[in-house]
Amino acid sequence: MLKSSKSLLGMNSRNLEFVHPSNAKRAVQIADNKLLTKQVLQKHDIPVPKVYSVIGTKKDINAFSADSLPDSFVLKPNRGFGGEGILIVYARKKNGYWIDSDKNEISSDDIKSHLQDILDGRFSLSDTPDIAFFEERLVNDPLLKSIAYKGVPDIRVIVYNKVPIMAMMRLPTPESHGKANLHMGGIGIGIDIATGRTTRAIQYDELLVLPGGVTPLDGFKIPMWEDILQLAIRAQQVSDLGYLGIDIVLVKDKGPVVLELNAHPGLSIQIANMTGLKERLLRVRGLDVDSIEKGIRVAKELFSDHSLIDREGTVVAPDEPKIIRSSESVYVYHKNGDDRMKVNARIDSGAKTTSLDLEHARLIGFDDAVEFLKEYPVGSPMTATKAERVRTKIAKQIKSHPDIVRVRAIHSASGSTVRAYIPLTIKLKNKKVKTVAALIDRSHLKFPMIIGRKDLKGFLVDPALEHTVQDVTPPSPPTGGPSS
Repeated sequence: MLKSSKSLLGMNSRNLEFVHPSNAKRAVQIADNKLLTKQVLQKHDIPVPKVYSVIGTKKDINAFSADSLPDSFVLKPNRGFGGEGILIVYARKKNGYWIDSDKNEISSDDIKSHLQDILDGRFSLSDTPDIAFFEERLVNDPLLKSIAYKGVPDIRVIVYNKVPIMAMMRLPTPESHGKANLHMGGIGIGIDIATGRTTRAIQYDELLVLPGGVTPLDGFKIPMWEDILQLAIRAQQVSDLGYLGIDIVLVKDKGPVVLELNAHPGLSIQIANMTGLKERLLRVRGLDVDSIEKGIRVAKELFSDHSLIDREGTVVAPDEPKIIRSSESVYVYHKNGDDRMKVNARIDSGAKTTSLDLEHARLIGFDDAVEFLKEYPVGSPMTATKAERVRTKIAKQIKSHPDIVRVRAIHSASGSTVRAYIPLTIKLKNKKVKTVAALIDRSHLKFPMIIGRKDLKGFLVDPALEHTVQDVTPPSPPTGGPSS
């Protein structure tokens, strides 16, 4: 959930409190005009995609020659919005046809027809006549190719008062037809301002639990992050917009390039970062920020993940995440000491919390807790009303039972259950984790233990790695082991 509803920025608040007071009308008009924006940015040596040609009239369309275009290009409406009307061409075949992002053949007549639609205002901000332009198709930085479906991922940075407020990466998907647009089905991924590491993902404004892949997206380090922040602030300075979104792409052999500016940036970035814009904006409103370096320093000090700040208040990069399999052997420690037991566990980012089999819990000193819970239908399916009743009854009793630290009723579409939790220390890949684990009868399941996502901070799951599961029945008793 978002940290606080009061910290959220809504559309009315965005416009009345930040856009209108901060953005001059002329500056907004320029930002809404892609070609004028390019001129302003180029004048100040800010890199932008190269324009091949501009089509503004019916006469221009009739004079259009397919031979004047390179094998790959992008066709855009000048005043388009939401990614509508953009045609991305990847290659040209020997028969003269081009190939778009969906591998469809595009003829010269198709391009002329699309040009006419743009000039008629079909994709413009207010359905008014528009102009079209052809620009270079940017090629991904090689470091981003492994996480991109097609097209070029872009990075949206919200800047206010020369301070980067929030950022996210937008990934093209099959649903978005190779365009990095969230409204069309692209994926938005939150980015920690201080470190440039990705955090959570959204699609269609819903949090997304991505299937495991060779390159997991949680904790991915954005290349050239400092350069991206510097470029975003420079773009704000020359745009005369006090509040805006800057879309930046990392281009092969070029580095960060500004794609476009947005004077009314969308609000989904708050979901991707699980925090509100308003609280951050209010913290920097009125600050005297006299340099790019100060703007970045303020952003890192105010908006970084607190776990990434040392005792002196300096932002530090976290350790490189440990790569783990979808199943791992872990050590589970006895409740009264350093004795430990090896257990085969399934790594499940779809599960929020860790859970442990009842019989394995007995072997590490929680025999009393297991016996106590036998008096209640813990783990059995029941109605929501009964689950709450059982939870309340157990909660009253566990005050005198130190081994059980929590009891919860879990509700889902398939019914309700009650779960009790014990304190647990586990060791995964030489990293000790103190957590709480649900006690569940898993004797009929392949794995006696599940490690949930709350205990996977600092790990990246690579299901492509194989793991041979050892026999876990019957469980072996704890053995002495070195503490660490």
